[in-house]
Amino acid sequence: MRPFCQSSSQYFPRSTGSPFRDSQLYRENHGQDFAEHDRPEVRQASNRNSPRPTPFSTGRNPTSEPYDQQHNSDGSDDDRKVAGHVQESVPSSYSKSSYPETTTITRPSSTYTSRGSRYTPFSTTTEASQVICALSEARGVTPSVGAAFVNISTSEVILTHISDSQFYSKTIHKLHVLEPSRILLLASAGSANPKSHMRPMIEENVPSARIIFFDRKHWSESAGEQYLDTLAPRDDAETVKVAIHGNFYTTCAFAAAMKYLDLELAIRVVPHSLRVRYEPSEDTMMIDVSAIRSLELLQNLRNPGSKDCLFGLLNHTRTPMGARLLRSNILQPSTCLDPVLKLRHDAVAELTSSEEIFTAVRNALKSFPDAERVLTKLVLIPKKPSLSAAEYAINDVVLTKTFLDAVPNIYEALASAESDLLCQIRGICGPDLTKPVREMIAEVIQEDIALMKSPLDMRNARMFAIKPTIDDLLDVARYVYRDVTQDIHSYVAQLSEELGVAAQLKYDPGRKYWLQFRAVDFEDRGIPEVLVNRVVKKGFLECLTLRLKQLNARVQDAVDETLIRGDQAIHDLLDRIRTQIQPMFRVCDAVGMLDMLASFSHVVTLRDYVRPDMTGTLAIKAARHPILDMKMYDQFVRNDIYSTEEFRFKIITGCNMGGKSTYIRTVALLQIMAQIGCFVPAHYAAFPIMESIFVRASTDDDLTANLSTFSVEMREMAFILRNITRKSLVIIDELGRGTSTRDGLSIAIAMAEALIQSRASVWFVTHFHDLAEVLVDRPGVMNLHLASRIESNPGDGIPRMKRLFSVETGKTEDEHYGIMLAKQVDLPPGFIEKAEEVARSLQQKRASDKNDPNAWKVVNRRRLVLHLHEQLKLIHASGMEGKRLGTYLGQLQEEFVMKMAAVEEGRDLSAECSDETGDPEPMEVDEGEDNSEEEEVYAEDGRGFDDEGIDDTTLMEVGP
Repeated sequence: MRPFCQSSSQYFPRSTGSPFRDSQLYRENHGQDFAEHDRPEVRQASNRNSPRPTPFSTGRNPTSEPYDQQHNSDGSDDDRKVAGHVQESVPSSYSKSSYPETTTITRPSSTYTSRGSRYTPFSTTTEASQVICALSEARGVTPSVGAAFVNISTSEVILTHISDSQFYSKTIHKLHVLEPSRILLLASAGSANPKSHMRPMIEENVPSARIIFFDRKHWSESAGEQYLDTLAPRDDAETVKVAIHGNFYTTCAFAAAMKYLDLELAIRVVPHSLRVRYEPSEDTMMIDVSAIRSLELLQNLRNPGSKDCLFGLLNHTRTPMGARLLRSNILQPSTCLDPVLKLRHDAVAELTSSEEIFTAVRNALKSFPDAERVLTKLVLIPKKPSLSAAEYAINDVVLTKTFLDAVPNIYEALASAESDLLCQIRGICGPDLTKPVREMIAEVIQEDIALMKSPLDMRNARMFAIKPTIDDLLDVARYVYRDVTQDIHSYVAQLSEELGVAAQLKYDPGRKYWLQFRAVDFEDRGIPEVLVNRVVKKGFLECLTLRLKQLNARVQDAVDETLIRGDQAIHDLLDRIRTQIQPMFRVCDAVGMLDMLASFSHVVTLRDYVRPDMTGTLAIKAARHPILDMKMYDQFVRNDIYSTEEFRFKIITGCNMGGKSTYIRTVALLQIMAQIGCFVPAHYAAFPIMESIFVRASTDDDLTANLSTFSVEMREMAFILRNITRKSLVIIDELGRGTSTRDGLSIAIAMAEALIQSRASVWFVTHFHDLAEVLVDRPGVMNLHLASRIESNPGDGIPRMKRLFSVETGKTEDEHYGIMLAKQVDLPPGFIEKAEEVARSLQQKRASDKNDPNAWKVVNRRRLVLHLHEQLKLIHASGMEGKRLGTYLGQLQEEFVMKMAAVEEGRDLSAECSDETGDPEPMEVDEGEDNSEEEEVYAEDGRGFDDEGIDDTTLMEVGP
């Protein structure tokens, strides 16, 4: 017989007050998790009982104002909030005043650069203030940076070694993605040492983070290795040590970060429980801040609260772990095809095709709490025992039990899965990994104890969470708690009878039990003197009585006694659970990955998406902009996208509002979707692996940095030109429009030439028609335009331009579409006629200047040589040998000689392709073979055909 160990609801009526998540205890221990428990009626009580922050959170609402608006410029408030109540118990020897070598720098928010001002593209995260970063710089001709990122909220450490440029672009990108609130640098990198180039770059590009100069003695390789052996799980420690072997600066950064947690934040980590992983910087795509903002990856530009962004489109996750993983993948898409992308695409395909598995997985994910935060609370230990720490400990056990109870549902949902990744997740979620911990908890904790929503129900659950007979005095304290609670209910019933007015018993963590009456019941008579602490709110009288205060005190004494008596049993249980913390973290990671894949599948089932093929060519049939596709699926005009080495630089022209910007943004968004493992909105899609994406699209100025629109353009283009590679995707939406027409065109042509020589995939939108004409003869350049049609309005006879939004080959022929659009506006008489007259005069002058009869010969010669180069690459990739190879080369030579002769004689090339010769027969190419070496045939030194080495004379000599 268990008189008081059943579910507490048998003895105590469920509270109708505020839910559990808004209790003071819950907010202290769990922050603002479990948003589904939010109720309006508890906000008032929450304001009266503001929570104390903990070492696991900053104690602030993640949906509140930005970080830099909540704290003073000296950052002292931030120190107190991150350290939380644990800092109060730290000996004075750990105070910051005892460490004069630690220096902080806080910059005002006005120093935001043009690439990050006016807009915060990373604000969907709620954990920025809980990430500590340590950077160790190796100076040299090619700088390298060792970095360690410690996420306090998820007890995860990311180590990486970055081979960077002189401008530290990769390091800045990593900081933007992980968003640390504090960046530790060597004390020698301070203002007295001008040799550090990394510090000013960080100050300029990451102004929201505080820079802290940490004494050199804390940056020790041996200390880093010792931390790794002591804190990381033994299996993981060996793996990480192999990965960082020889990376002196990464190991030193890890040592400094862990020392900072100990000295400054007073955080102690359970041995062999800290998740440490090495993340190579080479395995992820770099997306610059301008691209994140312009492509609306995390936020909508016009309405930051809207879901009209890529993250909002794909985020149908049901766990916080899945949402965090999705955000991280959007900002850092993978560049690993076989071990990552292929497995993800296979898993999404199976979830999409199997309704049974998909439905079971989505239902199984509903019951998961934020497991990363739950397990983190087991890893980070308070320095000093207290009653609040005892409450936290019981909450941690209950949440861990809730997490483990949900894991078997995942295993059952994936019972029939066949794809490799889903099978791996099923194996991780199997009973072998979670059964030992579940058995440990079952020995001490009641089976029917679960997470409750209201603070009263959760307090009752904590009181009766531990099984009976474990401690006799604990059982006595719980009997007292039950009896006093029953006395409170009896007293309230008696008071209602004496007053002749129905009293409702309420509870909140601040006032404990209190009474509520209807105010109208006391309109015709005075309020009895027995009611004290009276407050009238919204038609209700809230109050207490002296007797109720005495009973509240007795209840609190029973609660404290219960916590003290059960604390030893709970801590013994937690110590046993911590020995199995690593398998539970593996399960947590697997659940997050499954949640993200299921979210992808959910989007695919709602829309007409296809699986992308990862090849060396960008080819998309009927592509759609993924964000606009949500709202205008039937009306959206689908366009094809194609880019190869032969046509890698696209110049896109067309009328205003013709769809040019939407078209080029579609290219970048679909590339990102394909490289995070999602399907894409198209009829067919093939993508190469891109290592970086750059976007130059904004027309904003930056008054805080005293930069005009043109200056911002030049700064962003300088960043792109410094970091572009052959495996970059570059989006340019207008360039040179912020200065004079002649200067803007000159700069646009010069930068376009540099982009052509980089051999990256470039999509260049412009209204400079001369740009399309000047660059048309460059190798790899292709002109496209958004089609439009002139129609006459039967009413007023004014011709109007109808936008078709379809992409066609060649530059636009409607050079005066600006004047055409101006005709539709009520302008003064004679204005349009004068504009047309000036336009005709300029066009005639430009036509008279084109007097070079050999210009098209140069164009055709270059195109022939480029086409020959592509054919030879295909021959090499096909593995063709022997007689067949000789025959094919002979046919190719005859065709090339014939066409080159036609060029020199000024004949039509199409007439030379007679039936006798024809095109060589098609050949099969092994797409799995790496053709990177063959691509070097084009230009060993990375130069195009305009560079020295291949000039017009050389091209002439190739002819007959």
